Amino acid sequence: MPKTKVYAFDFDGVMCDSAIETGIAGWKVASRLWPDMPAETPAEMIEKFRQVRPVMETGYEAVIIMRKLFEGVEPSVLLKNINVQIKAIIRRDVLNIEGLKKRFGTTRDAWIAENLDEWIGMNPLFDGIKYKISQIDPQNAYIITTKQERFVSQILKANNISFPDDHIYGLDRNLSKQQVLADLQMSHPEQAIVFVEDRYPTLLNVIEDERLNELQLFFADWGYNTEQDKLDAKEHARIRAISLAEITSL
Repeated sequence: MPKTKVYAFDFDGVMCDSAIETGIAGWKVASRLWPDMPAETPAEMIEKFRQVRPVMETGYEAVIIMRKLFEGVEPSVLLKNINVQIKAIIRRDVLNIEGLKKRFGTTRDAWIAENLDEWIGMNPLFDGIKYKISQIDPQNAYIITTKQERFVSQILKANNISFPDDHIYGLDRNLSKQQVLADLQMSHPEQAIVFVEDRYPTLLNVIEDERLNELQLFFADWGYNTEQDKLDAKEHARIRAISLAEITSL
């Protein structure tokens, strides 16, 4: 008999289209750190942020991306060397990564407290995701994300999705996705682990981890990835690229 499946989903870019909310939250923090920025996020900056979003790994990076866009750096430049740009501005302006993470989280908390409906509206689930989750035994579904866990829970609850809080592995746990997946393999030895992720570099990190050779890897082509990512994922022997329309049959 085929093994039953355990599903591990990334959140932003796989389950939730959070780009607009993330960009605005990043701008809110940036405008307080750098007073020369207007309080309201210009629409053109949101569009530019969407272009850069595929290379953003953790939420606090939105603060720096928005600052660099405000300073006139083109999205194409950030796409090519985002890590260099982040390190340079942290060094230049004497910023602290843990401090940025905290500011980003508390800014979201304040937004939720002030206008929950607006915040939820800017974090829509992708079509078919709620149905897919409803098909899975809650004990066989996990979320592995760089988002803080309380925000994932808030979005799921707003969409009337019942999901075990202890099955959400977020930024708070300070664990790599590879480690979480390895732990899931240990706790589900008789089941097949299915990992759905929209970042091609993340999937490559998983492939490089010899503990994870048995994982079934799926690349979500509807998420935050580049055209080159899509091409590379389709060519990789370990990865199956899927469209949003295919998620319900996974």
